[in-house]
Amino acid sequence: MNIKNAPISIDRMEILKRYKPITKHTHKGLQGHALIIGGSYGKIGAVCLSSKAALKTGCGLVTAFVPQCGYEIVQVAIPEVMVITDEHELDLSDIRFDLEPTAIGIGPGMGQKKETQKAFHNFLSNTIAPLVIDADALNILSHNPSWMALVPPKTILTPHPKELERLIGKWHSEEEKFFKATVFSIMNQVIIVMKGAPTYIIDGETIYLNTTGNQALATAGSGDVLTGIITSLLAQSYKPCDAAILGVYLHGLTADIALPETGYQSFIASDCIAYIGKAYLNLES
Repeated sequence: MNIKNAPISIDRMEILKRYKPITKHTHKGLQGHALIIGGSYGKIGAVCLSSKAALKTGCGLVTAFVPQCGYEIVQVAIPEVMVITDEHELDLSDIRFDLEPTAIGIGPGMGQKKETQKAFHNFLSNTIAPLVIDADALNILSHNPSWMALVPPKTILTPHPKELERLIGKWHSEEEKFFKATVFSIMNQVIIVMKGAPTYIIDGETIYLNTTGNQALATAGSGDVLTGIITSLLAQSYKPCDAAILGVYLHGLTADIALPETGYQSFIASDCIAYIGKAYLNLES
């Protein structure tokens, strides 16, 4: 198993090989339908950020699946997003929906209550749609490693360093971290977006190094935005690895473009969403 290859640097030229401009005669039905699943009492904002980011990245339709306490919040915060609710008031307990999304993002703000863990297991047992797993959904997987067998091939996992450690175990050097992450990717047939400074994408034995972004992204909700961006690209029929690569690049580019106006300290996750349009224009210029 050769994992000593140098990472492939993801720069503008690499992105333009993958980027697909929207065709002139498209409509919302052709632009994909993303489903964002998550939220719990006090953490509905995570789903709002993911859902809005999915819309701003070009998805034709976005639906949020939240506990009942999140219904009015999402409807008011993002009127363009459709909302369906769990039967439980405060947490997710039964993830069932009567629609066929083209991609699903799950985990932001979800919590790890017992009923939520059971609902997540049932969801994995019945899901074949392209999938992004983030946040508490990753933590639930780390507590139940046998459930990785239920995760569809080419699913995208988006762990920050502590979530990654829970999934693959502790490491004592950068080399060991990449070895363990690569083995985990190969054994479970998943793509790992290893969030950090910089961010790496691991797809089996191939490692990609993102070149955009700065310390402004070290802010609450930044990861939720990334989940929405990648889920949106998956829904728009990008291949999973390309969705991860383009998503991470756009996410970082928003912070690079915003920096002269916001500085590092005052940049927040909502600014990342606000600058997605300018990031696209930067690609197309």
